[in-house]
Amino acid sequence: MKYRNFGSTGFNVSALGLGCMRLPTQRFRIQKINVPKAVELIRASVDKGINYMDTGLPYHLGESERVLGQALAGGYREKVHLVTKLPMFLVNRESDFDKYLDRQLSKLKTDYLDTYLFHALNRGGFEKLKKFNMIEKMLAAQKAGRIKYIGFSFHDTLPVFREIVDYFSWDVVQIQYNYMDTGAQATTEGLEYAAGKGMAVVIMEPLKGGMLANPPAEALSVLEKSDIKRSPVDWALQYLWNRPEVSVVISGMGNMRMLTENCESADRSGVGILTGDELGTINELIEIYRKNIIVPCTACQYCMPCSYGVNIPQNFAYLNNMASRNAFFHNVPIRWNFRKLVRSTKKLNAEKTNGNAVLCTECGVCVKKCPQFINIPEELKKVNAAAGREKKEVQQS
Repeated sequence: MKYRNFGSTGFNVSALGLGCMRLPTQRFRIQKINVPKAVELIRASVDKGINYMDTGLPYHLGESERVLGQALAGGYREKVHLVTKLPMFLVNRESDFDKYLDRQLSKLKTDYLDTYLFHALNRGGFEKLKKFNMIEKMLAAQKAGRIKYIGFSFHDTLPVFREIVDYFSWDVVQIQYNYMDTGAQATTEGLEYAAGKGMAVVIMEPLKGGMLANPPAEALSVLEKSDIKRSPVDWALQYLWNRPEVSVVISGMGNMRMLTENCESADRSGVGILTGDELGTINELIEIYRKNIIVPCTACQYCMPCSYGVNIPQNFAYLNNMASRNAFFHNVPIRWNFRKLVRSTKKLNAEKTNGNAVLCTECGVCVKKCPQFINIPEELKKVNAAAGREKKEVQQS
């Protein structure tokens, strides 16, 4: 495992971190963690040299922190930099800080956090942070030895990002960044700005919710022509590790195969190692993806569960898949999973996570939760239209 500077903290962090938002799940229950497999995966990641563990209160419907705490028992806790986040979307008063921190420390079975982040800060969350004196609460917890480093994760625009960065002497920032999102949210300018202030920059969504791991046929042909043979995932990860501003890239690895492949990729990583030709290949991929992506969904699950049972990420995965060239043959599992989504409320599973887009009532609750600012009800209408076109094409063939 390669290691990098964690900003100005003096800590050496593994190039690859484990994100615990997409742990192994039980079959047919996308949010229910398969605890034995998750514990095995977490411990295997530490054994392979990963020392950065990222989780959050809402992940896996609140169970991610609990399972991570279970996995880190028996000496593993001391080997990792443990990170979770204050759920700002649930904070309504100053006392909420201690309430959630106490709960999270208990679930994680630890007395302290290495880093505590304000979760998914945007303009509204930033104003709430100031209103309820959250910085003062963070500093008090730090003085008491309950947290070491203070930071925030971010979902908004560059001007808001710069304003938050300048507000406090932060240790850490977590941003969404990949070769498709260089001009979105914090942007490359924000990445460089934060690193220039000595902040450790943590990268989330390196594969844009798995989208960059499943290229359309046109993109695959570009990769086949390259003299450098890499998997689509390796291309995306190397792009990030090539940048000196990046401290650690966190990946939600749902099985041992992903863990092994990503660790091998990290072993090959380094700052400034990509050639001009390799960067040119990535630029070609960017242009192809831009033509094919309809909805910029990263499958982060923040919109889930839907009160009416719609599996929003799975519906959007189908829509983007159908936009790909040669879509009829491309990524059959996505199409198969979409066809298993039910169109009747009577057939919804207990967790309400297996509904087709037709069940959307346009209530709008999901729109407020989406860090990508997607108008979800409107985009779900496109899913219905795409499914109708596909059905017609199959009938005519």
